[in-house]
Amino acid sequence: MNFLDRLKYQVLVGDGATGTMLYSRGVSLDANFEHLNLVRPGLVQELHAEYIAAGAQLIETNTFGANYTKLQAIGLEKKLRDINLTGAGLARQAAAGKDVFVAGSVGPLARIKGEEREFTTAEMIEIFRQQCQPLAEGGVDLLLLETFSALPQLQCALAAAKETGLPVIASMAYLETGRISGGIKVEQVVASLAAAGADVIGANCGAGPLEILRTLRRMAAVTDLPLAAFPNSGFPEYLDGRYIYRTTPDYFAEMALEMASAGANLIGGCCGTTPAHIQRLAERLKGLKPAARHAQPVAAVAAEQREPEQRKGGFLDRWGKEPVVTVELEPPRGLDCSKVLAGSRALREAGADAINLAENALARVRVGNIALASLIQHEVDIEVIVHITCRDRNLLGLQSDLMGASLLGIRHVLAVTGDPASLGEQAGASSVFDLNSFGLIKLLTDLNAGVNAAGTPIGRGTGFTIGCAFNPNSPKIEVQLGRLEKKVASGARFVQTQPIYDLARLDEMLAKTAHLNVPILPGILPLVSERNTEFLHNEVPGIVIPEEIRARMRGKEKEAGVREGLAIAREFIAAARGKVGGFYLMPPFGKYEIAVELVKFIKQ
Repeated sequence: MNFLDRLKYQVLVGDGATGTMLYSRGVSLDANFEHLNLVRPGLVQELHAEYIAAGAQLIETNTFGANYTKLQAIGLEKKLRDINLTGAGLARQAAAGKDVFVAGSVGPLARIKGEEREFTTAEMIEIFRQQCQPLAEGGVDLLLLETFSALPQLQCALAAAKETGLPVIASMAYLETGRISGGIKVEQVVASLAAAGADVIGANCGAGPLEILRTLRRMAAVTDLPLAAFPNSGFPEYLDGRYIYRTTPDYFAEMALEMASAGANLIGGCCGTTPAHIQRLAERLKGLKPAARHAQPVAAVAAEQREPEQRKGGFLDRWGKEPVVTVELEPPRGLDCSKVLAGSRALREAGADAINLAENALARVRVGNIALASLIQHEVDIEVIVHITCRDRNLLGLQSDLMGASLLGIRHVLAVTGDPASLGEQAGASSVFDLNSFGLIKLLTDLNAGVNAAGTPIGRGTGFTIGCAFNPNSPKIEVQLGRLEKKVASGARFVQTQPIYDLARLDEMLAKTAHLNVPILPGILPLVSERNTEFLHNEVPGIVIPEEIRARMRGKEKEAGVREGLAIAREFIAAARGKVGGFYLMPPFGKYEIAVELVKFIKQ
């Protein structure tokens, strides 16, 4: 009897955690578990044998992270096929002569380090195809797509897996609200996966058995397809340098009985579960038949749409009526904010519309820009655009700080990925990058719509005006244009560019972005000396200074350099005035007096 037929007549027992068990045997969390298929096959096969001896009727290959994106990060991408083929063979050998199914484990993709753009659908399908095909060739009975948090990615994995002709389990890691990223409800996920051809739909990982049980009940109410449940062993506790899971095998087995009663056809374990958990599970589920279900299928629909919070007023209200000017000031390295406050006052009096505050630019520590923005807005009465990076906070911290910024009256956010921590002077600092700029814009849009990244309501919308960066100096401007189009589609409502010195490039940028219909403020960074000019041109990414401008700055230092740099900036502004609705000024070295002169020139 094949796998799908067995599920109709018997609740099957899956295996438990692979990573947890390998870690308990001395394999470092920093090690690549999948590479063990090639370098320590005996250890992997021994683990399979333990789960079979405990009563598992389905074991998973040790290939969860054996896809190109994860292997490429550690230089193992050329071994992708061997790792998957060998992983399938090891599990197949362990199950030989036994009444045990082998599932090829396939996990989600990682973002490739240094690559900000998102994968296309075709690229994702191809990456999953590279993993699914060798697993099928290795003799697995089915493919288990597990621990996915993004529905589009799972749908791509499902498309690649279906090409093998094997049965496919499509399993997601749900949040405590029974939703996934983007706020999509479990019922909608089930309908979408069923429509995409999943043979079994599942839930795994997550918070623990109780949450999986709740999710499973909702699944069972809307589909007649077989269901799989692989919960974690509760929440882990960090003790003496190790992660310890407290859920006992008895409790785990009791919860599994409830899952079977709720409609689960296949039950195993995820993080923290051991052969002891599976043994007790197998004892309690022995001979159990699937529970009868009377589902009422729902249509596959998109996530709930909420209208973003709309705030009236703001610096962009003047767009098209008068030139809009934003000016970037540097937050101080310490707690003395007198200079930035003085600069903000002078700029406000000169007619500037908003102050920009970068966040630890070049990965160098400065005072927190959200707190400083609140101080400036209250003491100077000028709007502030806060730059938020993805480098310094994980997804939890980003959401928390952004909601806090909204409470403080911050209305404008420029979403940027951020310079890597390795550029800075803080030894030991690490880059987080849970999101990139695209993901951050999407998060800000969700918060504006009154929900967090999990789709959980937050009471009201944050009301941010979302901005993004654009590099018009790139030799591949079409690539940058594609990125900008995606940012605008995700919710960006204004654009600030890298410093631009070439009028021909400005004209090209304006022509190619006209269809986006969003305010674009070209960056103006006044030059101050020959040395400064050559540094910017040769060492700062994203800045290109034409030869004729560099020639004008040759031999210019101190006051003469400042005068010539201001003259160049004025000429550029005068030529661009009728083409753009505003400018983004970046005074060099915190010299806000230079920006004051340019603001007066623009506003005259």
